[in-house]
Amino acid sequence: MRNLGGVLHVAILLVLFCCYVDVVRGQTTDPTEVKALNAIKGSLIDPMNNLKNWGRGDPCQSSWRGIRCDKIPSDSYLHVVEIQLFKMNLSGSLAPEVGLLSQLKTLDFMWNNLTGNIPKEVGNITTLELITLNGNQLSGSLPDEIGYLVNLNRLQIDQNNISGPIPRSFANLKSMKHLHMNNNSLSGQIPSELSRLPALLHLLVDNNNLSGPLPPKLAETPSLKILQADNNNFSGSSIPTEYSNIRTLLKLSLRNCSLQGAVPDMSSIPEFGYLDLSWNQLKGSIPTNRLAPNITTIDLSHNILNGTIPSSFSGLPNLQFLSIEGNLLDGAVPPTIWSNITFTGNRTLVLDFQNNSLDTIPAVFEPPQAVTVLLYGNPVCTTSNAARAANLCQPTSVNEAPSGAPQPSINCAPCPTDKNYEYNPSSPIPCFCAVPLGVGFRLKSPGISDFRPYKEAFEMDLTSLLDLRVYQLYIERYIWETGPRLNMHLKLFPSNTSLFNISEVVRLRELLAGWQITLSDVFGPYELLNFTLGSYADEFPTVVSSGLKKSALAGILAGAIVAAIALSVVSTVFIMRKRKKRRTGSRRSLLSRFSVKVDGVKCFTFEEMATATSDFNILAQVGQGGYGKVYKGNLADGTTVAIKRAHESSLQGSKEFCTEIELLSRLHHRNLVSLVGYCDEEDEQESLEELSIAQLVKFWLYNAITKDRVLLDAGV
Repeated sequence: MRNLGGVLHVAILLVLFCCYVDVVRGQTTDPTEVKALNAIKGSLIDPMNNLKNWGRGDPCQSSWRGIRCDKIPSDSYLHVVEIQLFKMNLSGSLAPEVGLLSQLKTLDFMWNNLTGNIPKEVGNITTLELITLNGNQLSGSLPDEIGYLVNLNRLQIDQNNISGPIPRSFANLKSMKHLHMNNNSLSGQIPSELSRLPALLHLLVDNNNLSGPLPPKLAETPSLKILQADNNNFSGSSIPTEYSNIRTLLKLSLRNCSLQGAVPDMSSIPEFGYLDLSWNQLKGSIPTNRLAPNITTIDLSHNILNGTIPSSFSGLPNLQFLSIEGNLLDGAVPPTIWSNITFTGNRTLVLDFQNNSLDTIPAVFEPPQAVTVLLYGNPVCTTSNAARAANLCQPTSVNEAPSGAPQPSINCAPCPTDKNYEYNPSSPIPCFCAVPLGVGFRLKSPGISDFRPYKEAFEMDLTSLLDLRVYQLYIERYIWETGPRLNMHLKLFPSNTSLFNISEVVRLRELLAGWQITLSDVFGPYELLNFTLGSYADEFPTVVSSGLKKSALAGILAGAIVAAIALSVVSTVFIMRKRKKRRTGSRRSLLSRFSVKVDGVKCFTFEEMATATSDFNILAQVGQGGYGKVYKGNLADGTTVAIKRAHESSLQGSKEFCTEIELLSRLHHRNLVSLVGYCDEEDEQESLEELSIAQLVKFWLYNAITKDRVLLDAGV
């Protein structure tokens, strides 16, 4: 009966699971969305045949590549919630039918070769949270309709050919945090209405054709951390003094914008860390108030500034780069700017004072070895022996920050060649071969000028966000690009094992490609340039394109489990009641019809016998004979006994069995084992005797032989 209950439970669970699988299989993608996906494919050119399974079967059930689906309560269809076609060498255009995907949350076509306009129909998808179309060749203007996507929190259209103005309707993007529109051909003014965006963190509009005055109202943007608008043409306008009051601001970069007026005093911004106002026509003196301790970079070069170098530039503990090259500054070269800076490891400081009118330097001028002072083009280089003696007057270019491509020395045997194995230079296990993932990673607006002192902090930050150990990340190389932006090639290694589980590969890609992590403020926003699968490529597509989202599958499975538990409980109650009734009747018939005087001998239930022998496990068997099998059993009180269980063919009548038990209970001899108890229920007849030393030896030998036989029978 116990086995019957277990089998029944398993059967119920299997039947219910199959039923729920049938339900899932019976669900199909919304027909309107199927037509939309077919239209999208029809407008694309796919030379690498990456979308070869589009058009085969149902999009959600047949795992169309890059498509994720989910259920919604309002209807029985499955709905497309994600299109992730990142870096698939696609060209063609984005079909307007994309607007029919009414439940879409992610639209990702990064790093392809799409042309044409962004369809205005995108504005119909009110569920959209993420639009990443950067790195294509899209043109035309930005649709006003995008401005009404109230759930949109990231819009990346950078590195395209988009023209026209920034729509004022973007002021309605109440969830917008990351507005990246750099490297296009946008024109007109930056709309002052953007100040109404409550969550906006990063406004990147550099390398466009924007004009007009900078809007003072941007200072009212409550969460703004980065304002980057380099290489535009705000001809004749000045930097609004209100920008000095953006309390959340970390970085202000307005390089080469034809700005005039004075340098704003940013000293009241508590976490301010980066200021670049170079290549403008700013006039007047440099503000004398000390900037925040976080400041790493001050670039005021190539303006028309005059006066002296303020002493407030001294005592800034995180300063990496200070340039006032190409101005009209005069007076003395400050001797203490590096004070309060600890130069350990590869920490450096560059002070570029070239091409000014500095004419005085202390007689003894000895900056630390980690400090580079550049004085070329100043009168002091012709009048001061100290400047010449310190070798400070050679013309030097500092256009590029230091890059890195560490080449670790590894003296190990070659790795296997059946997969892309290689050594992880960061691994605590020397010469350990593993297959890494390659990640192209770029910091779009870093708050530093030299990455070297921040490399360890970056490794800790990124691995913590990815839930990896620090040694699983290896920065193979990094290089500064125009922007400045920091391009890195990373390798992610498994943790002390040779291969990632494929589900871990999927998890890491989703975290990075879905912008589910946020780096520390000093590193700014990032972008994913590539995600190289290498040896994982063959398995990856079948997993990442699994159609239904985990939430949908979890809901279905949860329903199956709940139903199975409910029916299992009902069946268990039914079985237990039936068993109790049967046991009561069996025991009652034995005790009421026959008067057995068996003092000191206990009547046991079948359940107690089964527990004592682990359900009569073969490994508890001592031996067997014509009467039945003998088992070693452990009773609830700890007593070890021999349990003789009769074969069905050997069962006696109840009267005969009771007579035998009564007789055995009266036999006592030093060479005979004593009767401990008996069981007569559930169609079982069992006697319990003391276990002798001889029986224990016999049990050990029998058990060893039986165990070997069981293992052999199982093929072990």
